[in-house]
Amino acid sequence: MVIPEPLGLYTDLYQLRMAEGYVRCGRHHERAVFDYFFRKPPFGGEVVVAAGLRSLAELLPAFRFGPEAIAWLAEKGAHPDFIAWLREYRFGATVRSVREGEVVFANEPVLSVEATLPEAQLIETLILNVLNYSSLVATRAARLVQAARGRPVVDFGMRRAPGWGALQASEAAAVGGVEATSNVLAAFHGRLPLTGTQAHSWILSFGDELRAFRTYAEQFPDDCVLLVDTYDTLRSGVPNAITVAREMLGRGQRLRAIRLDSGDLAFLSRHARAMLDEAGLAEVRIVASNSLDERIIRSLLEQDAPIDAFGVGTDLVTGRPDAALDGVYKLARVGRRPCLKRSENVEKVNLPGRKNVIRVLAPDGSFLLDGVLHEDEDVATVDRLLHPYLPGKETPIAGLVREEILSTMLSGGARVRGAEGIAVAADRARERLARVPPEHRRFEFPHRYRVGLGPGLHGLRARLLKEVDEGLDRAPRTPTGQEVT
Repeated sequence: MVIPEPLGLYTDLYQLRMAEGYVRCGRHHERAVFDYFFRKPPFGGEVVVAAGLRSLAELLPAFRFGPEAIAWLAEKGAHPDFIAWLREYRFGATVRSVREGEVVFANEPVLSVEATLPEAQLIETLILNVLNYSSLVATRAARLVQAARGRPVVDFGMRRAPGWGALQASEAAAVGGVEATSNVLAAFHGRLPLTGTQAHSWILSFGDELRAFRTYAEQFPDDCVLLVDTYDTLRSGVPNAITVAREMLGRGQRLRAIRLDSGDLAFLSRHARAMLDEAGLAEVRIVASNSLDERIIRSLLEQDAPIDAFGVGTDLVTGRPDAALDGVYKLARVGRRPCLKRSENVEKVNLPGRKNVIRVLAPDGSFLLDGVLHEDEDVATVDRLLHPYLPGKETPIAGLVREEILSTMLSGGARVRGAEGIAVAADRARERLARVPPEHRRFEFPHRYRVGLGPGLHGLRARLLKEVDEGLDRAPRTPTGQEVT
């Protein structure tokens, strides 16, 4: 993980303002709990693959303000008391989260922070930045892999990624199931498999497609993939690739694949496959790229396009058309006081207090529903989960196996959960996604996955909402009936 310095400044100004305010009013020792969760999965889906947690496990302990950053903040007008606090600050939060590659659903805590008020506030932006983008890319990657039906998907997205976010994107894509990347720096840091062919510029620079192919094959005989659409795919590119493939066979080598990067990929792949097979080159694979997403890949395979692998760029790393996962970071408790933000939209009322999250399993081991419980509720014995919004609707879970999906990542600022490689996270994502029933994974109109509340948490939220409403009823009002603010 590449860590920018000084990492403490990787935040929004209002986080610094609030942290300074807590210090100056003497509240900087108060403990708080914040939860990270999202309200709506991206891409019209129902499932999110959690990613970025590996990065946070490295980034958060490195969250600090060096002398230069502190001096700069002083120049910007930060109060001397806050400057003194920053000089003594050392990261000390306790963080609980799901593991990298876990599948998660709307409105359940994915990560929970317990820290002093100023510290919990300062790290909010970093947490949102890392988790929202990484989980977006990992989720898109998983959807691409699902659409490809066992055919490899590779990451060609570096040039379209948001700046240095390309490093984050390539790692997240690998967690979601993408098999290799063209991003050399990401492969170096994350020990990811590399893949690459050549660009049209290589072929154009020779002025002769056949000579360009021959030269490339001579220099890279063990990993030779030829781009066949520079001039004319079927009249020039594929015939020249066949010529080079035969020459390679004569040297005891094999052409690995041809790549299609434009045109009607279904039509071109069928004709290219026929030409290769007729030439006795059935082992030469066809790789397709060119603005692919999961629906285009699915359509190509529904048309029986004989494509063996897919290279995806823009839609993988940008999350188009959903440019962001709407993850939020909400205060759930200060000291011993549970906190709740009221909203006219009942789905935006957050869940108060410190919580646990359970996953309830069907008898066949598939995922049945999740439950969010207050810390005082017994994970092992809770016997029902209540609908978050519909009164009287509940699901009995007595006797059903349940898993706790949150565990401690950092305790008192120190890492307590062992480091994992990306391959481990990718295996986890694959295994967990396979246990999500297909009705929740379909691309069109997926069935809503249920996330219920334990009776204790449900009752606490109802009580706090009632207290807030009663307080509003007692609030002074203007002659027009508006509350005085």
